[in-house]
Amino acid sequence: MREIVTVQVGGFANFVGSHFWNFQDELLGLADDPESDPIFKNQRLNMDVLYRAGETQMGVATYTPRVVSVNFQGSLGSMSSSGTIYSEKISARSNISTWFGNVTTHASEPRKKNLFLESLYEEEQDKVRGRENDNMSESQDKDIVECLDKGVEYWTDFSKVHYHPQSLYELSGLWMDSQDFNNYGIGRDIFSEGSRGEELSERLRFFVEECDHIQGIQFLVDDSGGFSALAADFLENIADDYTNIPLLLYSVRSPSLHTNTRSSKRSISGKASKYLLLQDEKLYHSSAVYAAALHSSIIPFRMEPLSSALDSSEVSGAMDVNTLVQMLSGRDRQNIVAILDAAIPSPALSGKQSENTLVMDLQPLTPEVAEDVEDTRAIESMSLLGAIGSEGIEASISEAKDAVHASYEQNTSVRPLFCNVSVSRCPLPVPLPFPRIFGNLIGRKGEILGSPLSDSLPRGPLDVHSVPLATRLRSSSAILPFLERRMGNLQKYGIQWGAVGSDLVRTWGFGREELQEMRENLSKMVAELNPQLLESSDSD
Repeated sequence: MREIVTVQVGGFANFVGSHFWNFQDELLGLADDPESDPIFKNQRLNMDVLYRAGETQMGVATYTPRVVSVNFQGSLGSMSSSGTIYSEKISARSNISTWFGNVTTHASEPRKKNLFLESLYEEEQDKVRGRENDNMSESQDKDIVECLDKGVEYWTDFSKVHYHPQSLYELSGLWMDSQDFNNYGIGRDIFSEGSRGEELSERLRFFVEECDHIQGIQFLVDDSGGFSALAADFLENIADDYTNIPLLLYSVRSPSLHTNTRSSKRSISGKASKYLLLQDEKLYHSSAVYAAALHSSIIPFRMEPLSSALDSSEVSGAMDVNTLVQMLSGRDRQNIVAILDAAIPSPALSGKQSENTLVMDLQPLTPEVAEDVEDTRAIESMSLLGAIGSEGIEASISEAKDAVHASYEQNTSVRPLFCNVSVSRCPLPVPLPFPRIFGNLIGRKGEILGSPLSDSLPRGPLDVHSVPLATRLRSSSAILPFLERRMGNLQKYGIQWGAVGSDLVRTWGFGREELQEMRENLSKMVAELNPQLLESSDSD
């Protein structure tokens, strides 16, 4: 067993996580469904990497995500913090050690479940009563899709997953809007206040210590505002407690927090706008794209191991978290910031569409990166899911890998020093609570059609059942604008004498020497990635 523990910190991170876990739940259901496509029955993807087996106090077997979710108090909507299948409730300790005065309790009415959650509840009740679970009618499904497209407020509104009581952590005493919390200073001391840090560490320890052989932690965090400060303290604690466990940090940002609307559209939709109809202001929409990319990028960690004498017809290119981390950061330059690219859906590997090669269709989801950069020292890890080959038939493993190599042969200017290719013939499943974001060029199995369908309305889970997907993590000098901007802002607003933000960062607990150390670290990363700086240093 090579387990992964997931941590989700912040509102948008939990929206991304909700879609991510819906994908996993859908794969579990399709694997057991006798009427599903055989491609989902022979996945050769080990779900135990992400899930844990357990049982309730009543002895009922459970299978739940190995995840710790952190958000505001009251952010769970109609879901209880103890989850939906366990009777026991994890009580939060009071931050007040002694109090002898009167206590007043303010309790709000439970939030009413939406149509989707009501349908899940009724389905669960039918199972408990031993009733036959009849499929919902098409009209009911349409009503659910319409309901979600118009009425998602919380990430739990579209979650179809059962969680363990240790998973859902609400920051007690923090009842506020996400906009009010969009300030690093507000979250600076939250982790250390009262017993929050201890409680969060205990939640994480619960999942880590039950692992047989943990391969890593994947950490999703809102990269701005108060949650980034809380996550920084949490990450520091993790580094102290689990020094030998690799960690992948996925930094996500809600489109609503972008100050520049134009750059927001570019960073999320970009080239993909040809095939996706995204309403970026809807977290329900934009988070689905990031979740799909996350699902694809970690597929290599979940591929079932094969003996050296055998090769699988379903998966290829398995590796663990540590191998990926060492590959991207530990070769001839030390770079710890990778770019995540995605093609959703990915183009067919043959035919007319192949003129637009796979590599050129990949769109960076990481903001502020340079385009058309020739970096002969780049290191990449590419994942292909459910690639479509000739005549609309699922491509074989060898066909998919050959297409990647051919794509780089046709585009030598973007060929990396090294590229690991991982392939799974299992595509991305599209569950019922997935948003309607596909355009009218996308077919039932996510294939890109030669001509648009007559219906111009966005297509969703009732029209598109699965999608081929390609993602790429790359260590490249294309990240330089991202790093240089942060290095420049740190100098301009925090370090130089008379900087407009110097007083503010001091209130956040950062002294001048600490800021200078941050800038020095960024400067070293930039120097490693900038060939001109390296050449000038060699000539000195």
